[in-house]
Amino acid sequence: MNVKRAVSESVTSFADIILEQGSEISSKLDMLRIEKFPPNAQKTLRQFSLAEVADFIGVSQSYLKKLHLQGKGVEPSVTATGRRYYSASQINELRALLDRVPHRKDGDKLQVIAVVNFKGGSGKTTSAAHLAQYLALRGYRVLAADLDPQASLTALYGIQPELDEKPSFYEAIRYDEGRRSITEIIEPTNFPNLDVIPANLELQEYEYETPLAMQRKDTAEGKLFYTRIGAALNEVDDRYDVVVLDCPPQLGYLTLTALTAATSVLITVHPQMLDIMSMSQFLLMLGDILKSVEGAGVNVSLDWFRYLITRYEPMDIPQQQMVGFMQSMFAQQMMKSHMVKSTAVSDAGLTKQTLYEVERSQFTASTYDRAREAMDAVNSEVVDLINMSWGRRNAG
Repeated sequence: MNVKRAVSESVTSFADIILEQGSEISSKLDMLRIEKFPPNAQKTLRQFSLAEVADFIGVSQSYLKKLHLQGKGVEPSVTATGRRYYSASQINELRALLDRVPHRKDGDKLQVIAVVNFKGGSGKTTSAAHLAQYLALRGYRVLAADLDPQASLTALYGIQPELDEKPSFYEAIRYDEGRRSITEIIEPTNFPNLDVIPANLELQEYEYETPLAMQRKDTAEGKLFYTRIGAALNEVDDRYDVVVLDCPPQLGYLTLTALTAATSVLITVHPQMLDIMSMSQFLLMLGDILKSVEGAGVNVSLDWFRYLITRYEPMDIPQQQMVGFMQSMFAQQMMKSHMVKSTAVSDAGLTKQTLYEVERSQFTASTYDRAREAMDAVNSEVVDLINMSWGRRNAG
């Protein structure tokens, strides 16, 4: 009897402790956000160097300098040493002036890229966040949708779900009369051209409600669950060029619904034996389930899918062997570029920022440059795949 009471008190005490600590962490994170992004805790965006702007637009630095000297285009900020810096909005103005806006043309379908992995810690959210921002900086109209109830992507965009109370994608795919239009749940970000649909714990409700909806005899909604994200995105098809879906690290109904809405898939892989073993199970399970979905009359057709090696350490011999192992099996589906492991990425994350948001001066130059070079190479390769899907020879 005493033992049972002690166990009961222990369980209750543990629940109280974790609730209290969760609340404390949330409060401290909010204080950090206010401290980092004064005066209203909203993220701003740094200015970009002449070299970055030239790369994003696809012209030479000398050409941009010439434009400025001729008084054409925008007026950049110029330092005492003559360095030119541009805001993201100015980049868009220059791009429009030079007729290099890469928006979809008539007949180009909306590109929906699902970033997936069965295992947490694969760099999935980091890859999705940087890809969405890079695409926006290159002039594409982008929607980033966080489908992971843990809301890591959401946090990177300066939104704290438990405090900001922003609606999630769940509101657009739920099964009851509370369903809302996707246009009501989209939030702007600190990047021009980039909007976000935040996540929160309510997304988990979709995992519980879908099997119940599938059992109902009075509606076909549950049986067609896999069409719900695609149907929601159809409402904003004309507003975006690319949608990036950050899927949860599990093969549940959210992931399946995202995959059937996708036009392309990016599978992030950490090149370690256990991660590759986990991925093989993920692929087998996913293939079986997609076969069932196709059997129900849904055509899961992708323009492309690729494996992206993340957190790669080039000097690590076992990792080199794992990459070689994968390339020997499906070289065509491997991204040519790898995302290297870098303290610049993790250090930027400490302040809920990405490599595209932090100032280079905050890091050792070689560390930052190495990480940016790898990240830009990966994202540029995705841009080429997107343009290939649209039948364009060159990016942009």
